[in-house]
Amino acid sequence: MTSAQTEPLWQPDEDRVAAAAVTRFQAWAAERHGAPADGGYAALHRWSVDDLEAFWAAVAEWFDVRFATPYERVLGDDAMPGADWFPGATLNYAEHALRAADERPHDTALLHVDETHEPAPISWAELRRQVGSLAAELRGLGVRPGDRVSGYLPNIPEAVVALLATAAVGAVWTSCAPDFGARSVLDRFQQVEPVVLFTVDGYRYGGKEHDRRDTVAELRAELPTLRAVVHIPLLGTPAPEGTLEWSALTAADTAPVYAHVPFSHPLWVLYSSGTTGLPKAIVQSQGGILVEHLKQLGLHCDLGPDDVFFWYTSTGWMMWNFLVSGLLTGTTVVVYDGSPGYPDTGAQWRVAERTGATLYGTSAAYVMACAKADVHPGRDFDLSKVKCVATTGSPLPPDGFRWLHDEVRADLWIASVSGGTDVCSCFAGAVPTLPVHIGELQAAGLGTALESWDPSGKPLIGEVGELVVTRPMPSMPIRFWNDPDGSRYRDSYFEMFPGVWRHGDWITITDHGSVVIHGRSDSTLNRQGVRMGSADIYEAVERLPEIRESLVIGLEEPEGGYWMPLFVHLAEGATLDEDLIGRIKTTIRAELSPRHVPDTVIEVPAIPHTLTGKRIEVPVKRLLQGTPMAKAVNPGSVDDIGLLSFYEELARTRKTG
Repeated sequence: MTSAQTEPLWQPDEDRVAAAAVTRFQAWAAERHGAPADGGYAALHRWSVDDLEAFWAAVAEWFDVRFATPYERVLGDDAMPGADWFPGATLNYAEHALRAADERPHDTALLHVDETHEPAPISWAELRRQVGSLAAELRGLGVRPGDRVSGYLPNIPEAVVALLATAAVGAVWTSCAPDFGARSVLDRFQQVEPVVLFTVDGYRYGGKEHDRRDTVAELRAELPTLRAVVHIPLLGTPAPEGTLEWSALTAADTAPVYAHVPFSHPLWVLYSSGTTGLPKAIVQSQGGILVEHLKQLGLHCDLGPDDVFFWYTSTGWMMWNFLVSGLLTGTTVVVYDGSPGYPDTGAQWRVAERTGATLYGTSAAYVMACAKADVHPGRDFDLSKVKCVATTGSPLPPDGFRWLHDEVRADLWIASVSGGTDVCSCFAGAVPTLPVHIGELQAAGLGTALESWDPSGKPLIGEVGELVVTRPMPSMPIRFWNDPDGSRYRDSYFEMFPGVWRHGDWITITDHGSVVIHGRSDSTLNRQGVRMGSADIYEAVERLPEIRESLVIGLEEPEGGYWMPLFVHLAEGATLDEDLIGRIKTTIRAELSPRHVPDTVIEVPAIPHTLTGKRIEVPVKRLLQGTPMAKAVNPGSVDDIGLLSFYEELARTRKTG
């Protein structure tokens, strides 16, 4: 895969390259830390992975990371897993997220937008005041460093305040969006045993109100470790008995008190589902997230105090945590609570216009939906302040690049980015000083030793291979919750290549250093950027008496879509009629997530398994992608190879149909 001879879709001009933070950082790091002064981004990246200690020391100094206690060295141990970053250092993430309040107290920190699309500003001073008040109240409730605080909240300012107050105390934040059903939330929160739960009474989506009080009552009943529940009346209902009022907890004029915790102290828990068992409860550190997000947002996204950062996300997706970290760079952050397509498909462009967004992030699926719906953003909205449109969640197909270029603006920096919940960051994507080629991510991120490997561990250029990271990143998980011997952590990333992070994506690294993402190399379901394990689907669906067993597959489609069929083996006497299909979809929507309702339900005579009894997901996915049977599966590992011919034929009929 080489496109070195093709004309780039976009090329930054000299002024833009000169003004970019990454350009200034390289010149400064060349003087202070031994970075190469010449050779542009490629040389800077090579140095950043060859000399991790010098690079990350430079990042900490460039962004003026405030260490309450200095570090002994940058990297005490570079083993994976188990890298020991900045040993000896203490700091606080929330202190850095709020420090713009010292210099610009009356400027806007947050812009809150709901489905009316009218932005409501919250100043840095007000944000800091609310965080200070809430942090003091949390301490008064007995919350201590290391305790878990949970949020069942939409993307609203209260969620940002709660996260920052939790971090200020040194407690550990975790959140789910309110469209998650009770079972899905409990599978996550019960693992970490929260002491405080922030909840809303409901949320608004698509012009409708969705009451969640019954779900909240179920969460309260099933989380015995809770000492307090905080009620946020988004729909205006009174606080249930035994809960605390949000307004009372955030009323005081109190400066935040920051707990200075070790660099590796847990900041939050994110959830990323594998194919079996409960969702992985991924723990990331205060210091690791701080320096990784400063690098990613300040250098790669080129954000600063004059910018407005809008990314469409929910609190159940890592992009929400990433969005909040925009505050670290002094940027105004847009928190949008509502449907991505209400009252019409062009809704997100309207929000970008009305907030004056300079970096607007969305999903590849939304871009393609706009293209199909004949939306014309550049014609119908004033997007003159938008310098960059970024996409993630799935690879942006070539037509998506062309559509953004043609329909938004020819001089538009298009940043297709790819990373993961597992690191809460990007492995590859935005670089403001590099050209954009259609269908390609611009380059691997600084400090990210990204390679594409074949099954034997040989690096590949221009060929499809496994996405691996060969040296540690600060935001890699410090551990999984309830994984005392670290076995689940090791199995998740280091089983295929010991000592090397294998992420589970197919990628190509081109001869000019760009990256092409081809989708998941495992069977994790990744829809609209929200990952869910197939095990979650099976547990919900197979409670229905008519379903003997099921198999769900998520397929990234070449044109940017995502096809998710559910195959069901019915109990004797059952019929797959409209009623049963409706109940299957309703069950998944109510108990798990509306994003993971299957596109189609297909009856099969039986579900194929390995000889050890595991459902065969990855080979079926490969068959549905058109891989020949001989290459998709080892026949000796399957209990009934004949069952797989159904999926091979289905792939053929879909292709010809």
